[in-house]
Amino acid sequence: MSTQTKTNLLGLTKSQMEAFFDSIGEKRFRATQLMKWIHHYGVDDFDEMTNLSKVLRAKLKEIAEVRGPEVVYKDFSDDGTRKWVLKVDGGSCIETVLIPMDDKRRTLCVSSQVGCSLDCSFCSTGKQGFQRNLTPAEIIGQVWVAQRSYGPRTDSANRPVTNVVMMGMGEPLMNFEPVMDSMELMLDDWGYGLSKRRVTLSTSGVVPAIEKMIGRTDVALAISLHAPNDELRNELVPINRKYPIKQLLETCNRYLDTLGDNRSITIEYTLIAGVNDQPEHVRQLIKLLRGFDCKINLIPFNPFPNNDYRRPSRNAIMRFQNALIDANY
Repeated sequence: MSTQTKTNLLGLTKSQMEAFFDSIGEKRFRATQLMKWIHHYGVDDFDEMTNLSKVLRAKLKEIAEVRGPEVVYKDFSDDGTRKWVLKVDGGSCIETVLIPMDDKRRTLCVSSQVGCSLDCSFCSTGKQGFQRNLTPAEIIGQVWVAQRSYGPRTDSANRPVTNVVMMGMGEPLMNFEPVMDSMELMLDDWGYGLSKRRVTLSTSGVVPAIEKMIGRTDVALAISLHAPNDELRNELVPINRKYPIKQLLETCNRYLDTLGDNRSITIEYTLIAGVNDQPEHVRQLIKLLRGFDCKINLIPFNPFPNNDYRRPSRNAIMRFQNALIDANY
């Protein structure tokens, strides 16, 4: 005898939740009730959802569930950093990290895939290979786990997670629809109510998917550039061979044009000793980004096993940074 697969309500957007209640003959307003229980209060037991009738709760238990990733390891540091290893369907694990920025802001780094297929030469995740895309429930489930670790949210100002960066495992734009649905939940007031300026998608440069973002979302965009010319970027970020820098920046400008005033794109640049941290590289970067509305995030390389790259010296990092500051970046 076959068993019915239950619908996981955790990953449903508001419109999807309304469609779910339509499909079972219930009123659409139940969608916002459920979303508030799930995302505001962190509740995964239908019996605790006391503004639903007993009949509806019984029906939901038969056909639906609220199931986040399984926490298999967590580490809460004295400085406020919180780390989780989460098991997803199939037994694979992903990492999620919450970083305190100050007394009021906490940034959660969220994964979108198990592994990554892009194989950037300086990235440890890429060396693990690609296993699969995460579902919307597994992506938003990382936010749900992080927020639940602080207890229920009792008012709109009580947001333990104030910022989300799609910068964990995987290339978000290679898992387009689940990532878009998850970010919609992050922005929705019935979800996590985050500002569009405080949700950032980081991409290595999947140009057609950036084009698809236009009109679909208005979250912040970060580009993993890491090199100031195509020849070097082809080595560090292989997808550049398909979508070179000029094409990438032109597409980013088109996306930026839809965001309104006072918005910019973040350029991520991992500094690797002797590879992309030399004076000629910073001169090329200054020239490349002239007239491009951006902020630059310099990231000293973090060594990992079986990789020959090295972290630059502090002096080399400061020289690179000061050259950019002197050029008004």
